[in-house]
Amino acid sequence: MSAKNVRRVAVTGLSVVAVLATAACGGSKDAGSDSSAAALNWDQKGPITFVQGKDNNNLVQPLLNEWNKAHPDEKVTFVQLSASADEQRQKMVDNANTKGSSNFDVLYLDIVWTAEFAAKQYVHELPKDQFSTDGMLESAVKGASYFNKLYAVPGSSDGALLYYRKDLLTQAGITTAPKTWDEMKAACTKVKALPGQSGINCYGGQFQKYEGLTCNIAEIVNSAGGEFLDDQGKPQVNSEAALKGVQWMQDAFKDGTIPKAATTWMEEPSRQAFQDGKLVFLRQWPYAYSLMQAKDGSSKVAGKFDIAPLPGLTGPGVSTLGGHNLAISKTAKNLGTARDFIKWYTDEAQQKVAAQKATLAPSRESLYSDAELTKQLPYLPTLVESIKTAKPRPQVVQYNDATQAIQDATYQVIQGTSEPKASFDGLQTKLSELTK
Repeated sequence: MSAKNVRRVAVTGLSVVAVLATAACGGSKDAGSDSSAAALNWDQKGPITFVQGKDNNNLVQPLLNEWNKAHPDEKVTFVQLSASADEQRQKMVDNANTKGSSNFDVLYLDIVWTAEFAAKQYVHELPKDQFSTDGMLESAVKGASYFNKLYAVPGSSDGALLYYRKDLLTQAGITTAPKTWDEMKAACTKVKALPGQSGINCYGGQFQKYEGLTCNIAEIVNSAGGEFLDDQGKPQVNSEAALKGVQWMQDAFKDGTIPKAATTWMEEPSRQAFQDGKLVFLRQWPYAYSLMQAKDGSSKVAGKFDIAPLPGLTGPGVSTLGGHNLAISKTAKNLGTARDFIKWYTDEAQQKVAAQKATLAPSRESLYSDAELTKQLPYLPTLVESIKTAKPRPQVVQYNDATQAIQDATYQVIQGTSEPKASFDGLQTKLSELTK
């Protein structure tokens, strides 16, 4: 989830081809003991609630008004939580663990929470014959599944992009965006040699110690050919390939390729730095595109930049997979309405509105070639390629502990208080303990 909340980080991951199979901690049942989805009463209808974080774009309530007008006996009430992703998750967890609670029905889950909520039986397994995912991006559907069972329907997806100063690259005689880190660094050297550009910084991302750092280091490791977890879910963070990426990051901070100020950057400060003309390249989520193209004078780079896939060690890089899924809480009663609402909310028409109004990346592949959308959001063809090759963060029950360990180890390397191998040897041990 990225930007203003974890949705925009969206996001964002660690190399996992298969969902990591870990048991729930604290005595919770695992997903295998859940009652059959087909045995539930999917005919019961009536009012429900839709629960998500702060709606900064005023997208949700207008959509709910449309549904409510057409379904007066099945009204959906919007329960709006805080802008903090951690607080959103905790509220949903508290609801699931409160005896007799039934005020949360349809949950808007960050993609990385889905496995935890499935494993701990906070949400219902969804019968695939009643929840079709045809036409949805494969990566998004995998992010809504756990042990090959469907527990949610993808409402949006997301992937990171490389924003770059096309005007400056053109002036420096460079006609294409860099595909490797070495090419990016060489381009910066040429740009800095241009008149008046000696003080511009090369590359920025989100390197503050928070969820965005997990997304950034995962992309760096994956883009170097490494992975955080292998196909069997075993940690591989101190492999030779992974450490090449970590070493590149540390070297980039040491030689100034990444400015020291980036250690304090989350999404918005990094966007502002690029928007103010202080960076040649920026790793960022799609939401920033329209803000940077603003013609009201707030952006110094409007009309001067372009977007491309992230670069990697020897070729194009790998983005973290972001997005949100709609799931049905175990406390929900009117499952028939919850089902019908989810199908309606995630159909092509509503996702198109979400893309137009809130620049949410669709989970339906057809929208990436929609003529009206691509005219408004010209980055969509590049974005869909980023999403198709994106890697999710680890879908583990103890994700909060895992991401904290990743951030601790990475920040030590960035600050220069620990060498990559020592720091990531320690991370290997911690992740091994968390994924037993």
